[in-house]
Amino acid sequence: MSRILLVEDEAVIRTELRRFLTRSGHEIAEAASVREAQSDHELTSFDLVIADLRLPGEPGTALIPHVQGTPVLIMTSYATVRSAVDAMKAGAADYISKPFDHDELLLVVERLVQHKLRLRQTAALKSEVERVWPVDGMIGACQAMQDVFDRIRKVAPTSSTVLILGESGTGKELVARAVHRQSPRREAPFIAVNCAAIPDGLIESELFGHEKGAFTGAVAASSGLVEAADGGTLFLDEIGELPAAAQARLLRVLQEGEVRRVGSARSRKVDVRMLAATHRDLPQQLRDGRFREDLYFRLRVLEIRLPPLRERKEDLLPLADFLLAQACKRLNRPLYSFAPDARDAIAGHRWPGNVRELDNAIERAVILADSDQLTEDLLALAPEQPVDQLEASPSLIEYFKRFVQEHQEKLSETELARRLGISRKALWERRIRFSLPRPK
Repeated sequence: MSRILLVEDEAVIRTELRRFLTRSGHEIAEAASVREAQSDHELTSFDLVIADLRLPGEPGTALIPHVQGTPVLIMTSYATVRSAVDAMKAGAADYISKPFDHDELLLVVERLVQHKLRLRQTAALKSEVERVWPVDGMIGACQAMQDVFDRIRKVAPTSSTVLILGESGTGKELVARAVHRQSPRREAPFIAVNCAAIPDGLIESELFGHEKGAFTGAVAASSGLVEAADGGTLFLDEIGELPAAAQARLLRVLQEGEVRRVGSARSRKVDVRMLAATHRDLPQQLRDGRFREDLYFRLRVLEIRLPPLRERKEDLLPLADFLLAQACKRLNRPLYSFAPDARDAIAGHRWPGNVRELDNAIERAVILADSDQLTEDLLALAPEQPVDQLEASPSLIEYFKRFVQEHQEKLSETELARRLGISRKALWERRIRFSLPRPK
């Protein structure tokens, strides 16, 4: 039963409306003026307020600032366009003219009451989601993740740059999206860029845009991803892979708030919040001269470090249950559960690929499952090795180096990685590890 406050100075009309709305299943409270409504009732306890526009003392619209989101339906005998516009500008949920048809009134009342109910349900659901998953669905009960959530909440309302650190697969982009969604820029674009996935020769054009004729193949002017993120957030994943020239351009964006397209003599003003992430040791790259010190300190206004999954033992099973529910929904399957041996395997595995590895293992198990319980064999967890197999075998290292050196002039990085049976990112990582820079 919904509670409605009826504010009407004419006793006959007030009594008639009270009887009609009571018969329709609503609980009615009454007042003859704005002052009486404020003194005799807790205004925020109602699902709807129905108020006459012309009341002794103050007009019915004077109640709107005091009801804190409760819809106010304004009624009046003076059905003019101007009074309707003024009532709606004041924040009224709707407007109805006297004399009105009772069925019409009932339809409007039911619609506004249901709207208020949906708002309450949404608020309750949001509160529950924030209690269970404090930051945009991210799971984490351990102290390290609580510290991450706390930093996100503190830095999100600002425009400060953030450097997000953590191993591959720990959820660095999730953190960046959470910062964006909790910021005043949430309605503006969020642009994510993987710096390691763009060839060196194209990275400046992709980020900063180019003018027609700036280089071979530039048949038309094009804006870059920095301009696309204007007013919003630009997330640069694997920032440590950015070439030196692109680092200098990016520094200017951060310092001056302007971007200059490749081949242009004119700069354009941009308002972009920058978030960056890497799994690399940036201080070491500073010492090696591979990353600009001034850019590093510009990016590192606040640092958020994500713990690897092996350090979040208490989060493993709740996170696995959450990812399982998501996978079942995504793959249009009924809600599966983990068998005891699968739960033991999840709890005992070190997860070198972190959350990404866990998510992939669960999705694979859901696809292959013949029953509603996922067993350990369906997870197909790879046997753990203390070091990378490639690093453990000198002969494989030599083969890798020789193969890359012999074919890198003829093959693209994508084709080279495919021939080696690894990802492009893995190829890049091993180039760095074994000091095999890409040819200029």
